[in-house]
Amino acid sequence: MTTCDVVVIGLGPGGEALASRLAGEGLDVVAVESGLVGGECPYWGCIPSKMFIRAAGAVAETRRAAELAGAATVEPDFSVVARRIREEATDDWDDTVAAERLERSGARLLRGHGRLAGPRVVEVDLSGGGTTRVEARRGVVLNPGTRASVPPIDGLADTPFWTNHEALEASVLPATLAVVGGGPIGLELAQAFARFGSEVTVVEVGPRILGPEEPEAADVLRGAFERDGIDVREGERIVSVSHDGQQFTLELASGTLHVEQLLVAAGRTPQISDIGLDTVGLDPTARSIDVDDAMQAADGLWVVGDVAGRGAFTHVSMYQSDRAARAVLGETLPEYDASFPRVTFTDPEVGGVGLTEKQAREQGIDVRVATTDLAQSSRGFTHGPGAEGVVKLVLDAARGVLVGATVVGPTGGETVSGLAVAVRAEVPVSTLRNSVYAYPTFWRAVESALGELD
Repeated sequence: MTTCDVVVIGLGPGGEALASRLAGEGLDVVAVESGLVGGECPYWGCIPSKMFIRAAGAVAETRRAAELAGAATVEPDFSVVARRIREEATDDWDDTVAAERLERSGARLLRGHGRLAGPRVVEVDLSGGGTTRVEARRGVVLNPGTRASVPPIDGLADTPFWTNHEALEASVLPATLAVVGGGPIGLELAQAFARFGSEVTVVEVGPRILGPEEPEAADVLRGAFERDGIDVREGERIVSVSHDGQQFTLELASGTLHVEQLLVAAGRTPQISDIGLDTVGLDPTARSIDVDDAMQAADGLWVVGDVAGRGAFTHVSMYQSDRAARAVLGETLPEYDASFPRVTFTDPEVGGVGLTEKQAREQGIDVRVATTDLAQSSRGFTHGPGAEGVVKLVLDAARGVLVGATVVGPTGGETVSGLAVAVRAEVPVSTLRNSVYAYPTFWRAVESALGELD
C-alpha cells in the first residue's frame, strides 16, 4: 500500500491541471491514467479537430473570393492537414511532453486503470503488469471522461466504422462519408470533410440537427450545409449497417445508402461503470455522478469533467478542476457558475449560453424572446458571403435579465462571450440597452435584438 495526500484518476484537461496544481501547492499527488496524459482534448478533440476545421475554412474562404475580390482557385490537399495533426498537434499521439510536464510539477504518474477500492483507497492495474494500491490521506478526485457511444444498430458493431478518433487519425480522404449523429462533433467533422472534397451525408435520428440548441440555429446550419453540398437527413431511422470489405451499406427507413466510410458521432458514454463506485456507496450504472457545488460526491471524493453531469466541454472541466482544487486545499469557494457557455465550431459558428427558450419555459420562467438576422447587420452586409446567422435572446421578463442567448454567425463563439457575461452576472436588460455597441461589428446585432424585446 502506497500512501499520498491525493489520488487523481483520469488525466484529461481537468484532471491534469488539478494534479499539477495540487502538487505545486506541496501536496503528495499520485496521478493515474490508462491512456494519454491530456485526454481527449489535445489528441482528438479541441486541438486536432479545430486544426482540421481551420484548414477547411481556408478552403471555403478561397472559394468565396470570387464574389468579393476576383477569381481564385484552390486545390485542397487533405494530406497537408493530416500531417499537421500528426506532427504538430499530437506528436503522433505520443504524450511524452505532457507526462514530463506533469512529473515536473511534482506529481507521481501511474500508468494503468485506476478504480476505487473503498473510501480514499485506489487500486491500479498497471499497464506494465501487476497491481498496486494507493491510500489517499485527503481524498480522491475522479475525472474518467467519456468514450464515443455506439448506438445499438443491427450490424454496426461488426463493421470498421470510425469514431472521432479514427477520423482525426486518417491520412486518406474518403470519397464518400456518412456521419451518424447531428451533434457538435458530427457536424464539425462532416463540414470539414465535405470542404476537402468528400461527398457527405449526415444522418440524424432526432427531429433536427443540433437538437439541444435553439431551432433557429439548426435552420441556419442546415442551409449552410446544403450550400456546402452536404445531404442532411433528419428524423431518419437506421435499420441496419453492414460492410462488405469495400464499402458500408446503411439500410435506412427512406432507402439504402452506400458509402466508403462511416463516422459514428452519436454522443458520448461516461466511463464510470468500472471505477469502483459501488465501493463508496455510489451507483456505477448511473449516467453521471451527483456532486455539490464544491464538486464533492462523498466524503473524501471529488468529481470533475464530463461525468459530473454539468456539461461535457473542456472549459467546464477546467472550471470544475479549479473548484475541486480549492476544496481540497480548504479554500473558500465563490458561487458556482451554471451559465454554461458553449460553441459548435461549424461555419457559421453556433455560440450559446444559459437556457434555450424551451428550457426556460419548462422551468416556468416568464419568457420573452427576440431574434435578429445577423446578415442584415452592417457588419453582415460588409462581410459578404458566409455572413448568414441569427441572434436570439431569452429574457426572464419578471426579473428583467437574460437567462439565455444564442449567436449563429461567422464569429458566433466570440460574439456570444459578451452575452455570457450578461447572463452570468444577471445584468439588467435596461443596462444592456443603455450601452454603446461598437460599429460596425457583429456584436452590434445584439443591440438590434434587444430592441426587439420591447
